[in-house]
Amino acid sequence: MDTNQMSNKFFLPAAVIVAGLFIGGAVLWSGSHPTQAPGTTGTTGTGAAPVVNIKDVKTDGDPFIGQANAPVTIAFWSDYQCPFCKRFATETLPQIIQNYVNTGKVKVVFLDFPFLGNDSITGALYGRAIWKLYPDKYLAWHNAMMVAQDQEGDQGFGNAASIDKLDATIPGIDAAKVTADVKANTDAYTAAMNADKAEAEKEGISATPGFVIGTQSILGAYPYANFQAAIDAALNAK
Repeated sequence: MDTNQMSNKFFLPAAVIVAGLFIGGAVLWSGSHPTQAPGTTGTTGTGAAPVVNIKDVKTDGDPFIGQANAPVTIAFWSDYQCPFCKRFATETLPQIIQNYVNTGKVKVVFLDFPFLGNDSITGALYGRAIWKLYPDKYLAWHNAMMVAQDQEGDQGFGNAASIDKLDATIPGIDAAKVTADVKANTDAYTAAMNADKAEAEKEGISATPGFVIGTQSILGAYPYANFQAAIDAALNAK
């Protein structure tokens, strides 16, 4: 199947998609639940049960970096066409990796939330193939995808042909093998992507980038200090 001509069965219903709406450093969508204000914490008053809890987020099979048994897990939903996901990936994530992932304190799990067009879906499919075939190259590939991002949606970089060219530039990745894997496993990868979206809905994640850290949610490409505070709170709760 040509990943650039997929039918709408791979999308959530059109009514839930709002492309190009930028609020507070995030791309938001509206669906069966109200959109949530960016940067909100996941607790509601003294003694109240957490609105979100990373322990409830299903991440089995999703790409991740860091030690599998790290004390804190960050669930990170993104779209490869989202400019604020690019901002987080290129500006904030490297600091989290340096200070928390490389020190064994944090695992970052990458979950798919493609909603900005066919290129978003194509990128997510390729990400699944990279994780399956070259898990040790996933972070380098993810970074390259974000850096290469240009116009939002199906306008510039992001279709299969352009991703094939990018794959060929990353040492250790066989671009033809990745393309073949995507074509052979489109249905399985799409099911996994939809499962990630379902987890986002369950946790009230209504923007990309969206995060659950401990019992807090963050919606938007906030500065590193916001993530540092959430991570430290989760570490202190251990």
